[in-house]
Amino acid sequence: MMKNLTMLFRVLILSATIILHIQCGQRNNTKDESAKQPAPQQNEDIQWKEALASLVTINTFDNDRILEIGQGFFVDSQIVVTRLSFFNEANRALIFPHDGEKGFEVDGFLYLDRISDLILLKVSAVKRPPLELFRGQAPNSAKSFIVSKPAGATLQLRTGQVEGYSVVAGLPLYQVSNQILRSSFGAPLFVSNRQVIGIGFSDVVDYKQRSLAVPSTIITELLHKAGREARPLAETRSQTDRKKSEENSRIRGVRISTEVGDITIRLLNEIPEYRDNFIRLAEEGFYDSLLVHRVIGGFGIQSGAADTRYAGKDDVVGWKGPGYTLPAHITPGKFHRRGTVGSPRKPDRENSRKRSDGSQYYIVSGRKYTDLELNEIEKETGYRFTPAQREVYRTVGGAPHLDGSYTIFGEVTSGMEVVDAISKVEVGREFRPVRDIRVQKVTILR
Repeated sequence: MMKNLTMLFRVLILSATIILHIQCGQRNNTKDESAKQPAPQQNEDIQWKEALASLVTINTFDNDRILEIGQGFFVDSQIVVTRLSFFNEANRALIFPHDGEKGFEVDGFLYLDRISDLILLKVSAVKRPPLELFRGQAPNSAKSFIVSKPAGATLQLRTGQVEGYSVVAGLPLYQVSNQILRSSFGAPLFVSNRQVIGIGFSDVVDYKQRSLAVPSTIITELLHKAGREARPLAETRSQTDRKKSEENSRIRGVRISTEVGDITIRLLNEIPEYRDNFIRLAEEGFYDSLLVHRVIGGFGIQSGAADTRYAGKDDVVGWKGPGYTLPAHITPGKFHRRGTVGSPRKPDRENSRKRSDGSQYYIVSGRKYTDLELNEIEKETGYRFTPAQREVYRTVGGAPHLDGSYTIFGEVTSGMEVVDAISKVEVGREFRPVRDIRVQKVTILR
């Protein structure tokens, strides 16, 4: 009996030893396998660092004088998107990819949009993998990331979340909780799958500094519109050079296409600054898809406001221009007869120099006036009508109360029936048409 118990005891000890040995071996094997795999955080850093090749710092110059330093990123192998406002008065630029120190000269721009403040740059000297643009609208509370150029070996990754998506000052924007510093303006805003939902900046909204991003859907739209040939960066300026101005003096006219019909206007060569400005914005596509946002019976119609392209039904619009104004140019002998094209402006109490909005324009449909009414207008404004002007206002009509105070830069040559049709539509608050009427396209007639 004792012998059997002793044998059983030895078997149990041997079995326990074997089991213990196997378990220890398993733990050792697990340890060896984990040593071969990087930690999850290391994986994250490696994948974020891979994006650095597509991120760039941009330096803009007026010849050799540096103007602005901002951020941007590749959206095609040789196309970089960044903020147009970096290029005020610039005629050249360099990009510095974040995975190196070498700078590359920018060839020029392929497309720009003053409303979204974006520009697409062509850089043929270098190729980089483009970042993936998010399609659609990112949901609220989505985790968001901004990656900055490493300081030494440390990856700078600022996290936050999407707090909202809405139209702000006429532009659809994301609002995020990430801190977007001035040095990071133009940087991509990522979500957790490393897709880009927008291009970041900050601004004051409702009296508070907010972190914002122009959505990637707008960048995609610009890519579809972009040409193949790079245009000189000097053309981003708000002034036209002499050669281009001479070419503009020879154009036949401008066609404004609306869903109601076409209106053709002649731009006056006597006011070249306004003529060149209108042509430049038309060539950029600035006017396309903007609303006829103001209609006043007995006066006319108004369009060209930058805050109308994405405006909702209840938005108050008509307050945003292209980012600059134009000096008043009151031409003797020019008056507001029916068919006149002029430039609106802020009232005298806010605008003593009578500077005009940089993009908006009105077309006078007008009405006929009696001599008594013209006499009253003279008393109110101090402007004196000539006999010829009085005859026109009595028989043809116009808007005499604007004479001497607003810049006239064109006249309608065909399509006044379209102006008249629009001037009769139903309007609501601030004289905005109840049913949206858009300018589909403005075409230069050469």
